[in-house]
Amino acid sequence: MAHVHVESLSQAGGLVEDLGRAKRIGLDCEAAGFHRYSDRLCLVQLSTERVTYLIDPLAFDPSDLLRGPLQDPAVIVVMHGSDFDLRLLSRDLGIRLRGLYDTQIAAQIVGEDTLGLAGLLESRFGIRLSKKFQRADWAERPIGDAMLEYAAEDTRHLTRLADWLGAELAEAGRVAWAAEECRALEDSAGVPPETDEPEDPVVRIRGSRHLSPRQLTALREALAWRDDLARSRDRATFRVIAEGPLIEAVAANPGTVGELAAIKGFPARLAEEEGAALIERLARVSRLPDEELRPYPKSQRRGAARLTPQMETLAEKLKNARNRKADEFGLPRGTLLSNAVVLDVARAAPRSIEALAAVEGVRRWKAEILGEDFLKLIRGSG
Repeated sequence: MAHVHVESLSQAGGLVEDLGRAKRIGLDCEAAGFHRYSDRLCLVQLSTERVTYLIDPLAFDPSDLLRGPLQDPAVIVVMHGSDFDLRLLSRDLGIRLRGLYDTQIAAQIVGEDTLGLAGLLESRFGIRLSKKFQRADWAERPIGDAMLEYAAEDTRHLTRLADWLGAELAEAGRVAWAAEECRALEDSAGVPPETDEPEDPVVRIRGSRHLSPRQLTALREALAWRDDLARSRDRATFRVIAEGPLIEAVAANPGTVGELAAIKGFPARLAEEEGAALIERLARVSRLPDEELRPYPKSQRRGAARLTPQMETLAEKLKNARNRKADEFGLPRGTLLSNAVVLDVARAAPRSIEALAAVEGVRRWKAEILGEDFLKLIRGSG
């Protein structure tokens, strides 16, 4: 199957024509989060029956071209592991995709051991996908021919894989299960992120819990300095400087650029070009009175309340029941119901199938499989 690189509206004539008659397409997205400061959408791969289109959203806005077919529930959109890509499409192009058929979900529900696209294509069709550009910078322009061909391979075989898995789902009587999971995934992609207070950046730094309040305050300044540079250079923060040398700089509190550059792992050029600002930030912290220093943040329990001993006992019984049913149906235990959702069920203690299905993360098909055993345990615990 040929591929067409679409970098402007004037090059999109074939794409518009194909999408106008398409009943099913394969779709994938590439982002730049590994290399760049933000994980913005950098490439959209879309395969119809005859052509794979590689659409460049950094060169032009393709949202109006794609919105109609991607938001039409009558058009089946085959993706693999679509959670992140659905959020990219929603955030960057304003597209709320409908008609999703996720082959990773289908593979989970038929009880496949291998869930990655490469593994499934190789086991089913003997197709071996290259891994050469897994860590490529998809925001770099121009995109080379080899990278474009690599990207095209991600969607060329999706509809064929969907056919194979669809037959297995039908044979097992699980088509509705996969459809319910896909609808839930579509809905979750448009949910805005929680607006909790920003996380203190030091909690992500290994070993920071053992630093003094002054060192922690200095570390926050060093991380802010790195973040400012990463944003201005559009680079991932770890590509500006790793965390280890920053912690060493905090501990050493260098007074000159030379002393900063002498720290193991600290790039000499970075010290020369930007080090003076970091040194000033660290010096400012060293002059702060003790009452203005910020210690390591206290643990803040978020979300659901801690389980009572009675709930914990019930949760263990529910997990055991979940495990038995998962083994009976040949499903991974987490696919049937994750441990986190089992705990939520123990908290909610639903008394009917409807109430069980209403617990977040419990689908109707899961409630039907687990309901009788779960309700019996819940009633017995009361």
